[in-house]
Amino acid sequence: MQTLSWIDWTVLCVTLIAIVTYGTLQTRGSKNVKDYLRGGNTSKWWTIGLSVMATQASAITFLSTPGQAFNDGMGFVQFYFGLPFAMVVICLVFIPLYHRLKVYTAYEFLENRFDLKTRTLAAILFLIQRGLAAGITIFAPAIILSVVLGWDLLTLNIIIGFLVIIYTVSGGTRAVNVTQKHQMVVIFIGMLVAFFLIVDKLPQDITFSKALDIAGASGKMEVLDFSFDLNNRYTFWSGIIGGTFLMLSYFGTDQSQVQRYLSGKSIKEMQLGLIFNGLLKIPMQFFILLVGVMVFVFYQFNEAPVNFNPTATEVVLSSKYAEEFKMLQREQQQIFRDKQKIIAAYTNSEDPEVAKYISAANLANEELREEARNLIDIASDSQAIKVESNDKDYVFIHFILNNLPRGLIGLLLAVILSAAMSSTASELNALGSTTTIDLYIRNTGVKTEEEKVKASKWFTFLWGIIAICVACVANLAENLIQLVNIIGSIFYGNVLGIFLLAFFFKFVKGNAVFVAALITQVLVIVLYLLDLYEYINLPFLWLNFVGCIIVIIIACLLQSITPSNKKANV
Repeated sequence: MQTLSWIDWTVLCVTLIAIVTYGTLQTRGSKNVKDYLRGGNTSKWWTIGLSVMATQASAITFLSTPGQAFNDGMGFVQFYFGLPFAMVVICLVFIPLYHRLKVYTAYEFLENRFDLKTRTLAAILFLIQRGLAAGITIFAPAIILSVVLGWDLLTLNIIIGFLVIIYTVSGGTRAVNVTQKHQMVVIFIGMLVAFFLIVDKLPQDITFSKALDIAGASGKMEVLDFSFDLNNRYTFWSGIIGGTFLMLSYFGTDQSQVQRYLSGKSIKEMQLGLIFNGLLKIPMQFFILLVGVMVFVFYQFNEAPVNFNPTATEVVLSSKYAEEFKMLQREQQQIFRDKQKIIAAYTNSEDPEVAKYISAANLANEELREEARNLIDIASDSQAIKVESNDKDYVFIHFILNNLPRGLIGLLLAVILSAAMSSTASELNALGSTTTIDLYIRNTGVKTEEEKVKASKWFTFLWGIIAICVACVANLAENLIQLVNIIGSIFYGNVLGIFLLAFFFKFVKGNAVFVAALITQVLVIVLYLLDLYEYINLPFLWLNFVGCIIVIIIACLLQSITPSNKKANV
């Protein structure tokens, strides 16, 4: 990989410093909780919409999603099919209620409807899962950039974490919102530039239309899967059903998102912001996946490494397995040469029979890459070195560093770090506010505005340190974007079920909900572990639906056998 030029360093540093400085200066000096935690309720709908999108679109999105498409094609977009339905429900049910009750966190509502212990439980479940996710959103770009820049991973975790802490602690919700608006502009520009450069770098006779044909011949353009096959994580049905429940919980009950739209000037601004997100999110994810598919097409005409993680390659080549690995490299080179002839024949004839040979060649190449991953694991174990053989998350960054012109590399790295900062800032902001409002203030009786703001800042800072610590001990999963969604799915269904019980099951009381939520959380974790160790087949997206249904059923059953008490009012 080429090293960064001074132009790249300049673009990268100026972009990041400008964002942090702007967020800090524009929003410093919040004197009361309303300003600090709800941004003074001044946000317009476009600020809310971009902030909501930036919160969800972490660095993981821009590192992992192209790698996901490179390996598995466009099918991952089905994961987001439930988003528009969730946005409509939240706009009609959640937002009016939160606005009427003038809550600072989503969990305040649960005490009004049930009791303090139910509110506290929901807040703690949020703090656990979002605290872990915050660490991963720091770790994701850090581990990739540590390989790229040759920097120590611990150093990068600390740098990224403290950049976010500076403006999040200083300015609170408004600082997060105003910086995210500019971060999303940087992100959109960077991804558009990357897409057009990839297409431009294809051979002159390969138009965009032909590139899509080649991707389609390799099975990368299969967007919709209407099967009910549980072996396939991403289908139309898992997206519509599991995805809707996941998005309802994430956008309706996760404080990192709720806090974004609670800063709106009015109900209308909040609703428009979420509708904007619902309309734009799927096309944005489709486009990012398409970038990954175009990277795949690019490597049909340009030799790719057997493994995109340069550190993994270095480890295996320095081991006793070096010759075996070099043999795999030679085999891949031969597959590449053979594939050039097949692709040339296909682009001239577009014969579907020839397309089968392209698919077969890519399948053989993927099997070879799997052998390389296994060899890397064996080599790293023999040397007691921790190295990641799964290279999905390295595909896009490898392309950036080896094929983009100077200056643009710095811009794309700024995109990745901006995304990391925007998502982590929202999470720390929400973790700090939830800890302050739902746990600290509620149980200590702090009353003055100055004490509340001070406590919020200290808790935000503390969660920033915790997130950095989680990042320092984290590890890469099969795919980082899947890891974050798995963590969310383990908790989200249960929390959403609690809120749906509050909204629609007025006869259910706090004790029944509290016990049902505890039982459900244990059951969902057991189901996930059973699937992880292949005792059952239950893709993680379905955990959102299953968890939600289980807590509702158990709570209703418990309430039906419990002596009735006076109903709580919303």
